[in-house]
Amino acid sequence: MSDEAQVTPKSAAGDKNPLTNATLTGSVQVHVDARLRTPASEQLRAQIVRAVSGGELAPGIRLPAVRALADALGLAPNTVAKVYRELERDEFVITRGRNGTTVAPVGEGPARQAQAAALMFAARIRELGVADADAVTFVEAALRAAPHSS
Repeated sequence: MSDEAQVTPKSAAGDKNPLTNATLTGSVQVHVDARLRTPASEQLRAQIVRAVSGGELAPGIRLPAVRALADALGLAPNTVAKVYRELERDEFVITRGRNGTTVAPVGEGPARQAQAAALMFAARIRELGVADADAVTFVEAALRAAPHSS
């Protein structure tokens, strides 16, 4: 499974269709319904928050580029950029300029820090070209060797 969300537009009815969909990754889809009174930005934000909170979008998953998601949903890029800024403000995502926007580690204190450490470890493992099974073996051995803190 890739750690980057893929945008796939799902509306085949053209501009006349009030409902536009985009697949973010796997089975995670977002949609915007022009018939609703709720602004498109609020619809999109609520769906991404639900997907992150529900674990459908895991920490480290890269969200689509602003323009790609905007095009797929038929929205202005500024609308999607606003949603990403709000999600970052509320710590659901982390934006690193041209490196994109990724789902942030979730939870409180130690859990959040452990997820962040795991994401950095996974990125380094990928850089080194180490197989996943070997990486897990290394972590298990390190955990066995590390003293428990009180």
